[in-house]
This record gives sequence, structure tokens and C-alpha cells, in this order.
Amino acid sequence: MMSRTVSSWILSSARNSIVCQGKGRWYSICIPNRNKIKWKLVVSKTHLFPAGGCGLDNPFPLQKAFRHTSTEEEHFSFQLSPSQINDILRAGELSHKTLDLNGKAASSVLRFESNQLASNSPIEDRRSAATCLQTAGMMFGVFDGHAGSACAQAVSERLLHYIAVSLMSRQSLEEIELAVESMKPVRPILQWHRHPNDVEYREITSRYFENLRVYWQHLLDLDTEPGFSLEEAMVCAFKRLDSDISLEVQAPQENELMRNIALQVAFSGATACVAHVDGVHLHVANTGDCRAVLGVREEDGTWSTLPLTRDHNVCDEFEIRRLKREHPRSEEKTLFVNDRLLGILMPSRAFGDVQLKWSKELQHSVLENSCDVEALNIYQYVPPNYHTPPYLTAEPEVTYHKLRSKDKFLVIASDGLWEMLSNEKVVKLVAGHLTELNVQKPQLTFKKPVNLGYMHNLLLQRKSRGLASLDQNIATHLIRHAIGSNEYGEVDPEKLAAMLTLPEDLARMYRDDITVTVVYFNSETIENYYRDNE
Repeated sequence: MMSRTVSSWILSSARNSIVCQGKGRWYSICIPNRNKIKWKLVVSKTHLFPAGGCGLDNPFPLQKAFRHTSTEEEHFSFQLSPSQINDILRAGELSHKTLDLNGKAASSVLRFESNQLASNSPIEDRRSAATCLQTAGMMFGVFDGHAGSACAQAVSERLLHYIAVSLMSRQSLEEIELAVESMKPVRPILQWHRHPNDVEYREITSRYFENLRVYWQHLLDLDTEPGFSLEEAMVCAFKRLDSDISLEVQAPQENELMRNIALQVAFSGATACVAHVDGVHLHVANTGDCRAVLGVREEDGTWSTLPLTRDHNVCDEFEIRRLKREHPRSEEKTLFVNDRLLGILMPSRAFGDVQLKWSKELQHSVLENSCDVEALNIYQYVPPNYHTPPYLTAEPEVTYHKLRSKDKFLVIASDGLWEMLSNEKVVKLVAGHLTELNVQKPQLTFKKPVNLGYMHNLLLQRKSRGLASLDQNIATHLIRHAIGSNEYGEVDPEKLAAMLTLPEDLARMYRDDITVTVVYFNSETIENYYRDNE
């Protein structure tokens, strides 16, 4: 008799579910007439799957044959070879190893590895990584968009610049301002570490720079030295960028393209989690439900998990109390409807989403003067109990942690990962992956004399340890487990193929976009810091 382990959760859900369990606005999906859906069932030893094709839209284009676009398709086939699965999973891989520059002490960041897998088409997640050239730190960000990718895109391009400017001294800010006034080249603020397919809004970069300049001019106008603490800098940067996003869409624009982009950015939304690492000083700023978790190796060799963020959503008691304090008691019963803020949004903090921040009058004023709002995919919807905005804030919570030699890595990811894997499971997977990589490093010493039989046995041992199939990028390893693990915590190739080949109009019902960045720390550098400062 065929097992229905997986078919039950794909087939029945796909045919009967109407509302997607995503966190964004208006994720209701119209499921086609169930009598019109034609499924090709593929039988395996353990599972029964509905079939689909596979492919990912930009920024990681793959062969269209991999994925069908609709459940209306007559015939599907999700039988992917291992190499095709790897091509899909590894398309967004990014890795960077930190080099010791100019004879300075080695960075506390040894390297980082990152990857993304789309569910939405196109993907709504974004990521950023950069070295601060005016300070000593490195920054890593994950941004989870909803109602489109526009806000996440803008925040991923701009937020790290706002943080870096907030950390600069008055002298550095004056030098940059003087260079701009004199129309001379401006010293770079950040060195970006990007994937070749990471998108940029090149058409609006000049406007973004102008508003960044207004921000540093504001800092120069302060009576005191601008040098914020890192926590102050991050909070100020988050709030200022969100304010700029709101103001830009209200201001007259030079052309229709720039106005359209400003509208899409403001009326979509994004959560954000950014880490700043400077020596042993780690700060994490979080707005929304992305998450940062530290992997710690204890003295006895066991691994423990240290969460550095709290999810800001309508399931969090602290956020519920905060929002109730900020609004009249008469709204207590209407603040949260169906486990969403005002019945619309699951995150309780986010960039953009001006529908939950502006007055009704301001929304109407801005949209009535716009071009085809429907064509821009902007939803004109005001909840029935919209009385005392704003209901949403971009203000982050900032956590400080002083790195120790036993702190081995930091995982930052969008909630697409955390919906599938617990904090503890993620740390266990990264720790196990580190152990496997160390075990499987090629041995440089050989028994003498080296004969053909000995070399053959050595190759068989390496093959049995799975060297060829092991993901070199840890973010890919996590994504593989997130979507492909069975009830025993092992990756099931057939489940993995099914999850990768769901048609576009069903994929979002089973998984979200997933973005992961893992930062490895240099234990030797951290130990040297404590030794030198004893």
C-alpha cells in the first residue's frame, strides 16, 4: 500500500487551502477549481508526491523546464537529478574570506557564507554584507520583504550606509561634505561584498545619495560631536531611513520612474536584521521577524545556542503589550485580528508599509495624484478599525554581545528558515557541518611506500564520507535541510525535489523565501584581544 506521508500534506492542502500562512499582507490565494487541477502522481518507496516543474525567476534564473507556473498545467514532472537539485540550491551562493590587510591585526570575522532560495516569484528577500571603510567594523544584513520586493531592495541598498554615516566622526563627515561641495571624488564609505546577481536600483542611486547627504548634514548641524554609540547609531539609522522612505514618496519627483519606485518602496514593506562586528564587539539590530542566533562551543565540546534577537510579531507578548500601550483601550479588541496586526500584517515592526503609518487623508492625497496604482501593484486598502496611526514602527531593538573565543559563528536569516528549523537545530547543523569539513580535509601525509592499492583505499574512504556531495557553503546546507528534511531530521531527496518543483502558485503555501548568512569568527583573534587587554 502506498504511503501518504507527504501526499497528504501537499495534495489535500493544495486542493483545499485558501489562505496562505505567510506573514505579509493579502496572501490569500485563489485556488483553481479543484476538478480542473490535474495531478501526475509519482510513486516512490516511501512517499507519494504531486508533481510540479521547477525554476527560479531573477535574480537567479534557471532552466524554465524545472518549474511550471500554474497548477492548471496538464502534466508535471519533478524528477530532478542530484546535479539539477544542486544547481537550484547553489545558484545564490556567496562566500567571502576576510584578509589581513596592511599588516593590521586579523579581523574577528574569519569568513562568511550566504545563500537565498526563492518561493515568491520574484524573490522578496534581500541581503547585504559590507566592510566599513571609515570605521573598523563589518556589517551583515538580511531583509524580508512583503507585498513585493521594492522596500526590501531599497533598505538593503541604503541602511548600511546610514549606519556607517551615523558612526563617523565630525571630521570625517566634514571631509565628505567638502568633497561633495567641491565636486571632488568622495571617499567610499563601504566596501560591498555582493553576489553577481544582487539587484541595484541604479536609476535612483543619485536620489538616495542626496538624501544620505541631507542626513549627514543634519548630523553636522548638531551642537555636539556626532559620534553616537553603536546602539544609538543603529537605532537612529533605522528610524531615519524609514522616515526618508516616507518623505520621498510625498515629495515631487523628477520623473515618473522615480515616483513609481518611491511609491512601490513606501507601500510595500520589509523587516530587517543587521549585525555589526568590530573586534570582540557584536551589535545586532532587529526590526521584525528575521532572527540572529549565536553558535557557542562549550568547554566540554557540546554546542549551545544564544539567541540575539526577539521576533517582533503579533505572537509576542511584549509586542502585544507595547501596541496596547500606544493605542486607546477602545481599540484593544481590534488591534489584533486573526493573529495579524489590524487583520493585515504579522510582523509588528517593519520599514515602509505606510498604509499602517499614515493618516487616511495623507494616503488618499498621495495616491490620488499618482499614475496607475493598480499597475504598480499597490493595494489601496484601509482596515475598518484604522483610528490612531501609526500602528507600525521601524525602530529596532539592539542587542550587544562581547565575543568570546567559544563563540564560533552567527546565523542571520529571514523567517523562511526559522519556520522550518529551530534555533537549536540550525546550530547543530552548522556545528556538524564544521566537523565534517574538518574531518574531510585532504591529508598531506602518506604512508610510505605509496602504492596504487593504498591510494585506492584512501579514495574509497573519502568517497564514503560524502566529500563530493557535501555542500561547501553552509547556508546551502541549511536551506537543503529546511525544505528537505523528513521526520527523522534527514534530507529526503524526493521531498527535496518536490519542494523545489512546486508550481509558482503553490510554492508560497509550503515555504517562504529563505535567506541565510552565516558569519564565522576568528577564535585566535578574539583570544589575542583578551590576552593583550589583561
